[in-house]
Amino acid sequence: MDIDLTGKSALVTGSTGGIGYAVAKELAKLGAYVAVNGRTAERVDAAIAQLKEEVAGGQFIAGVGSVSSAEGVADLVAGLPKVDILINNAGIFEPKPFFEIEDGDWQRFFDVNVMSGVRLSRAYAPGMVERGWGRVVFIASESAINIPSEMVHYGMTKTAQLAVSRGLAETVGGSGVTVNSVLPGPTLTEGVADFLKSMGGAGADLEETGKSFIAENRPTSLIKRLARPEEVASMVAYLCTPAASATTGAALRVDGGVLRGIA
Repeated sequence: MDIDLTGKSALVTGSTGGIGYAVAKELAKLGAYVAVNGRTAERVDAAIAQLKEEVAGGQFIAGVGSVSSAEGVADLVAGLPKVDILINNAGIFEPKPFFEIEDGDWQRFFDVNVMSGVRLSRAYAPGMVERGWGRVVFIASESAINIPSEMVHYGMTKTAQLAVSRGLAETVGGSGVTVNSVLPGPTLTEGVADFLKSMGGAGADLEETGKSFIAENRPTSLIKRLARPEEVASMVAYLCTPAASATTGAALRVDGGVLRGIA
């Protein structure tokens, strides 16, 4: 199975922590040259330093800037004009009752979670098509299908990502470029850890608190626990390899079995 990414360049948005960090790590382990993205130079530099300790011989470059605006994306692309692999991972979430979600919240979530991937794909995918090879992956969520009542605005953006991903796959069909989305289930990222700590108080056992959260809020989970970022990253990294050349236009689940549909 050909999973060698030597000589390929990758950009992983929102990769100073969580799933994005884990994906950057896995891509580097497969030989890719990875641009680590975050909003501040301090966080990006710290992430790269840690990644270099964890991946012997790993190659990384800083991609500093917010992808939540057209200007931020333009600046990022200007400093990194070509990539072979684009991972649209940057995203935000926030539990909030529907009737309290204001217009500004809807727009902010759409700009960060959806338009960042639209703009970056529009910037990078044409070059991939010209070169006859490329990978675009959108990090969506099981919430794209199982809309959470506690954050409808988040679920809406994840559903939109599935539509954009499939539409872009149709657009570049036959070019050697694949476009897919990945649907993680609840995953123990830094943001989720903070959320769980707020539920259980200081010093809470995150693993046990996570299991309780799953039992109460995602009872259809088959693994009965939170996923780990590296478990999601393994799927994402595979999709970026030559071995996954016939997988495109798909929405692949790493949701721990939360979604009960068989399709």
